[in-house]
Amino acid sequence: MFLEPVLYALSGFFMKFSDDAYDRKKNIYMAAIAGILCGVSIAYLAVTSSDAACIFIAILIGTVLSLKVDSLNHILALFLFLIIIIYIGIPSIGIVTLVICAVAAFIDEIGNDNEGLKKLGHWAEMFFDYRFTLKIAVLVFAVLGLLVPYFPVLVQPNIQYFQFQTFIYFLFFDMCYEIAGLKFDTIYNGFNYIFRIFRRVN
Repeated sequence: MFLEPVLYALSGFFMKFSDDAYDRKKNIYMAAIAGILCGVSIAYLAVTSSDAACIFIAILIGTVLSLKVDSLNHILALFLFLIIIIYIGIPSIGIVTLVICAVAAFIDEIGNDNEGLKKLGHWAEMFFDYRFTLKIAVLVFAVLGLLVPYFPVLVQPNIQYFQFQTFIYFLFFDMCYEIAGLKFDTIYNGFNYIFRIFRRVN
């Protein structure tokens, strides 16, 4: 139980750190390591939790469709994730829920860093900067999951409802993603210092 929120948080952290290490520092080595750690973290979540499997596969689909898998660290994380979930297998997920979350993830990706959104105002820009579309989708399925015991009619084929704690864990993922971006230089310099120490020891 304790491991799940920790892995959500680490997945978000390594995902953002990998992106910034590649984009801002051009450090392919560090970006690749972070990408691999991210891939392993989300793969473990996906093979042990149907909620996580649905969310992270949706993010994968949205990212691929928006052509955001465009660097070595992305490719490494993607292939490692796919290899693990194909080899081990994932719990059963609802195809309708997956499609809705994938569409939400795709909207977030094409809206993020879109200069045209600035014309729509500050709130629209902030909405996509922080990728609120998928958060709302996850929240809706989590709230509906709470209502299922009281409204059995909600149970429909191919629709998957999330446990409410999944929404909380997803916020951990997003919070650590943002922290990794905001504190990137400090974190990057810290990792660089550690690597230099290991080089001297070796």
